[in-house]
Parts: sequence; structure tokens; C-alpha cells
Amino acid sequence: MDSQGVVATSFGGPDVLQVRRLDAPAPKSGEVRLRQTAIGVNYIDVYIRKGLYRMIEPPAPIGMEAAGVVLESHAPGFSPGDRVAYACTPPGGYVTVRTLPAAQLVLLPDHVSEETAAALMLKGMTAEYLLHRTYRVKPGDTVLVHSAAGGVGLLLCQWASALGARVIGTVSSEAKAELARANGCEHPIVTRSYSFADKTKQISGGRGADVIYDGLGHDAAQENLAALATRGHWVSYGQATGALEPPNLGGKSGTLSQPVLFHYTEDHLQQMAGRVFAAVRDGILKPDVRHRYPFAAAADAHRDLEARRTSGQIVLLP
Repeated sequence: MDSQGVVATSFGGPDVLQVRRLDAPAPKSGEVRLRQTAIGVNYIDVYIRKGLYRMIEPPAPIGMEAAGVVLESHAPGFSPGDRVAYACTPPGGYVTVRTLPAAQLVLLPDHVSEETAAALMLKGMTAEYLLHRTYRVKPGDTVLVHSAAGGVGLLLCQWASALGARVIGTVSSEAKAELARANGCEHPIVTRSYSFADKTKQISGGRGADVIYDGLGHDAAQENLAALATRGHWVSYGQATGALEPPNLGGKSGTLSQPVLFHYTEDHLQQMAGRVFAAVRDGILKPDVRHRYPFAAAADAHRDLEARRTSGQIVLLP
């Protein structure tokens, strides 16, 4: 079946993204073919496009999450017309029609729209494993969230606040500080130079952060080390400013994790997605799709994301 795809024609800047005609093969046993109605845009897509994560060989479509409607199923539990979503490897989500193993799909409950699911699957399950599996946030913890007004950051702030944590977040503007504050970040810190350790210690009474959720990487490393509490946990889940060199945490008896979502979803996909959807139902998570781009404007979405012109969640609409 014909499909359209946004393909990285080589590794490089947003201009390498081009719309190409592709094929979505007929599903084999255990597979499902779906028409995608909304596609999530994430910073990992930027890493893949640049070649920082060698997960494709150009020319190839990028993209890790989407939602849509089943066209054809050769797998039990899925029927034509079912609404489904996924966040999975290998990349290839920037397409209009896709064939996938049914084991990578989840059925959408009535209270979750396809657009919300496309914006929430990867980011929501990332927040789930960061807060509930990598480090179990508990009442009274001081949590430092970087890029607190971003797609993952807002969800981390919402959920950590609901868990009873004191939430500190870094943002790049006063407008983003207001957005973060409205979503559970009690103490936003405005900085474009990655200077936040002193304020974090001041807010926490000199202790520092019990856990740091770091999607920044290299440029924030020294400040993260200074902001970390004794026996604190530094969770590095992204590298927006470059790869993180292993820090010396011995002076604080600290720990460093570098978790990857797909090592969790291999065994716990349905459980993790179910917890995310329940958090939406209960009003804990409030997905905020603030940026919608036509499918063919994926390069513009990447430009805005890299220039920090976005907040909340971003979707492409085929």
C-alpha cells in the first residue's frame, strides 16, 4: 500500500528532511497495518536526524511515536477501525501508513484522543519510568527537572508534584517559567547559561536535589554535580547540549543512571501505557499539544524545537 514518509535523505540539519513516496507492506502474521492520524515529534528525532544516534541508514524515515486507526490486522486483539498508538524502535514513524508488530501497539481508551496519544506515548512513558522505575519519587523529595516547560518536562512536573515532591525546574524564559509553574513546578529557575545550582541549594535549604532529571547533558554537567544532594541520584536521559562525560560522584556518594525507554517497554509496555492513560483520566497528567504542523512541514517543527521556540507537546498531522 502506498504511504508518504518524511525521510532523512542524509544526516544533517532540518533541510535533509524530505517527503518521499514509500510502501507500507501487507501485514504478516502477528502484524497490523494502520493509517496514522497524528505523529509525535521528540528531541530524539533530532538526534537521529543529525546522526548522533545511529538508528537509521539514510535515506530513511525517522520518528518514534504515532497514533492512528487499524486498516488491516493479522493479529489477535486488533481489528479494523481500532484506535491504536505506539512508541517504539526502529524509527519510521513519520509516515502516513505503517505496518508494525502488534506487540508494539496499545489500544486507546475512549478518553484519550489520537492526537493526545501521539504526543504522549513516548513522553508519557518516559515520565512514567523516570518517576516510578529509575528513581521512585516519594513525598518530600526535592526534584530538579531540566527543560521544565518542554514536552517531557511538563509531564515530569505534573506527576512529581502529584507524588508530593518539591519540584524545581530550569527554563529559558519568563513565559516558560509561568507555564512550568502552572503545571506543578513550584520553583522555576530562568537561565539560558545553565546556572542553577546555587538557587537549587537555596530552595532546598542547602541540601540540593534528591534526584535530577537531566535531558541536557554536557553543558549542564558541572552545575548538576553542584546541585546534587549527598546520596542523590542523577538521571541522564537525554543530551540536548552534547554527550555527558561520566562525572566523579564520589564526593557526594551519588549515583548516575542513563536509562533508555525501550529497555523498559520491552517487558512492561501495556503496564506503562496503562498507568499513563490512567494518570490522564485522573487529571494528574494534562497533555498540552501546543504546536501542530502539517505533515510536510516536519523540517519546520525541527527548526522550532531546536531553537527553543516550542513548549509542551508537538505533533505532525498527515
